[in-house]
Amino acid sequence: MASCIYELQGYSVVLHRIAFITRVFEADEGEGFQFNVRFSGDLRLSPRFPTRHEADLQRSLLLQALDQALQG
Repeated sequence: MASCIYELQGYSVVLHRIAFITRVFEADEGEGFQFNVRFSGDLRLSPRFPTRHEADLQRSLLLQALDQALQG
């Protein structure tokens, strides 16, 4: 069960509940960069990061964890 949980900015994300993940985009009013994670049940998480590189890295790591959880 531990491999089905991913920690993202202090949130514990249950990987099997993710419906989709958006691309990285610039947050409103210059607040850095973000991507959205939509869960089943219409819940959304919008983590924000100071740089695009950090947002891309965190999104890539989340996608990798999601892939591993769904295959294993």
